[in-house]
Amino acid sequence: MDMLTIGAFARACRLSPKALRLYDELELLRPARVDPDTGYRYYAVDQLERARLVAWLRRLGMPLAGIREVCALEPAAAAREIRAFWARVETETAARRDLAGFLVDHLTAVGAVSGKDTSMLELRYSAHSDPGRVRPTNQDTAYAGRRLLAVADGFGPAGAPASGAAVEALRFLDTEEVPAGNVLNLLEEAVRGATDAVRDVADPTENGTTLTALLWTGSKLALVHIGDSRAYLVRDGGLFRITHDHSVVQSLIDEGRLTAEEAGSHPQRSLLLKALTIGAPDLKLHDARRGDRYLLCSDGLTSVVPEHRIRTLLTAGTDPEEAVRSLVDAANEAGGPDNIACVVADVV
Repeated sequence: MDMLTIGAFARACRLSPKALRLYDELELLRPARVDPDTGYRYYAVDQLERARLVAWLRRLGMPLAGIREVCALEPAAAAREIRAFWARVETETAARRDLAGFLVDHLTAVGAVSGKDTSMLELRYSAHSDPGRVRPTNQDTAYAGRRLLAVADGFGPAGAPASGAAVEALRFLDTEEVPAGNVLNLLEEAVRGATDAVRDVADPTENGTTLTALLWTGSKLALVHIGDSRAYLVRDGGLFRITHDHSVVQSLIDEGRLTAEEAGSHPQRSLLLKALTIGAPDLKLHDARRGDRYLLCSDGLTSVVPEHRIRTLLTAGTDPEEAVRSLVDAANEAGGPDNIACVVADVV
């Protein structure tokens, strides 16, 4: 039987090695052989068809429990189940589309009444990356400039070069004015360049990085996000998370198999479903208001400092530099088990 290493199999089926390890643990896609001495996984060539089916179903957004059921069916029955799943998705999407249309119309009307002029808004910002108290090296990168805010959390033996290359590839955005109408397209192109830059400095089968960045247009902020670093908005005293983690534990929370409280101690809490070289990032556009405060951070902060504590530190009336310092200190006081990257920016 022809056997492939987990790296070769991952490249052939377009699933990451981390995803393959997860699917092995969930008994969704078991390796054909596991070396008894090294624990290294090997896959048979004839497993590629099932692996590609799993990858395609994940791209459809099917939960892992549903994928397991589909993979156990004969082709005709599997096709019927996929058709039924997609019909449900379309129904739910139509309902959300109607709600989104209502909210856009409603908020546009409210904005027209308020008549606030945001043309003179600008950012005040601070960024810091700290190794924490346990890790021997710092694989996090944080950057803040007049238009660009970014946090990247590298992983693997070359995690530090990966996160640094990702942020460095975006820094040209900080030097030129960006029209709001083109900002998402521009940001998407820049992220493709960042992905190439990461591949140039680090083997993507072993290394990678998260990326969460905001690009300022003068009245709006364009967000790009992939991985489990996060972006938060503080508005009118409330703390709102504006990113969604691309992680195993978040998918389990979304599927109702795990609570947010249980996620903090889950053994797979560090496993990612997406990173800069794996999967497509989220892209969004946010309207900014005077008085808004934004936080971008790696999971070295959020894994040990609860959100209510983050809110308290961000609403303490300090300037961005003091806020960043207090957040990093709080993570280190909680043990500092991971690198910590924070960016705080105020709209003024």
